[in-house]
Amino acid sequence: MDTPTPNTTRELLLAHAEKLIRTRGCNGFSYRDLAEHVGVKTSSIHYYFPGKDDLLYEAVEAYSARALGAVRGIDTSQPAQAQLDQYLTLMESRACGSGELCLGGMLAAEVNSLPERVRGALQGFFRAHEAWLARVLAEGAAQGTMKFSGTPEAAGRAVFATVQGCILVSRLFQQPAALCEAIGALYVQCEGKADQAG
Repeated sequence: MDTPTPNTTRELLLAHAEKLIRTRGCNGFSYRDLAEHVGVKTSSIHYYFPGKDDLLYEAVEAYSARALGAVRGIDTSQPAQAQLDQYLTLMESRACGSGELCLGGMLAAEVNSLPERVRGALQGFFRAHEAWLARVLAEGAAQGTMKFSGTPEAAGRAVFATVQGCILVSRLFQQPAALCEAIGALYVQCEGKADQAG
């Protein structure tokens, strides 16, 4: 998701830390790197975030709040397919900019080196996306516009995993993630699109 314009030193540190995490991962930068990016001394970083674990936790929480706020801003009165399309467009447009990955996906790859509370915050981020997707998929099935195997919850997990994978692969090949195409091909079949294809 887009990083907001920072107004305070603490916000500036978080914004730059987020950018570093999304491009290098949590183990790819130090407080010295962050200090150079922001133009402060490392002691200033320690004032706001005594340890890197504190910085990572706050970065996950801030990113998660913004990302989930944007997702929850999608109009739920629309048909399920329209909600899903908007979600995928949102993820593609905001998670792939400037070679940056979704912060959640980047940190998930480094989960074994994350402290427990950061891991918990990250799991909460994933579960919230999966639950949102499960609701939309269930609505789509009830409306007769979406078909998938298994439960909506399992399909929601599969869709979010595919989104994260597509974003990762798009970075590798420096190509658009094409999320709508990938999800439509693998999990969600819209009757209208299927009829057109047939």
